[in-house]
Amino acid sequence: MAERNSTEIQTLKSTNRVLIVALVIAAFFLGSLTNKIATLKGNEPSNPTAAVPSTAPQQKAVKVNVGIGSFLALGKANAKITIVEFADFRCPFCQKLFTDAESQLIKNYVNSGVAKFAFRNYAFLGAPSVVAANAAECANEQGKFWEMHDYFYKNQPSESDTSMYTVDNLTQIAGTLGMNTDQFNSCLSGNKYQKNVDQDLADGQKAGVQGTPATFINGKIIVGACPFSTFDSAIKAELAGKTWSVNNCQFAN
Repeated sequence: MAERNSTEIQTLKSTNRVLIVALVIAAFFLGSLTNKIATLKGNEPSNPTAAVPSTAPQQKAVKVNVGIGSFLALGKANAKITIVEFADFRCPFCQKLFTDAESQLIKNYVNSGVAKFAFRNYAFLGAPSVVAANAAECANEQGKFWEMHDYFYKNQPSESDTSMYTVDNLTQIAGTLGMNTDQFNSCLSGNKYQKNVDQDLADGQKAGVQGTPATFINGKIIVGACPFSTFDSAIKAELAGKTWSVNNCQFAN
């Protein structure tokens, strides 16, 4: 009996060793599979929606009251369509909207008398943005707002580079745009129009602006650097008296 028990014990030990080896091999392959899955996930974009328009469900555009602000609007005062853009001069998406869609809006709708286009400051990207907004106000004092507006977007540095936005540098730029530099310098250094800058920001927030650019078509908001086709469709719908949906393109690339 003892001999038979000893044999059984040896058999059990051998079986256990086989099971242990099998478990070790299975764990190895399971670990490899887990690492492979993790590697594949690591190669995926960290935010795959960051470079494309939002796919969130569209909502019917709701009209709010938005004034045109202190800057001279482009186009006819009695135009059927009023376009009001809230933007920050340091915002790269605002620069994209300026480059990609704004010129077409002006060409197709403002110059033809169908729309008027107004710009309002939404200086929320820090102190340099506030300086740029004040510079635009001081340029407006001399009838040069749109020249300064275009200069800012055509020469926009990276968001981390704030060297342009000083009184001295902006005064020099004002001179190249044909302004009286003494008048401009006094205006900017004294924050003469800070009240206007603050009012624009407050009005934008009241209208529902949460970031830039935010563009209102007859009081209905389009968020982000949308392509011209988005604005074109909205304007055509307004002219036809039809409803249209809110679009969200702040991640357009």
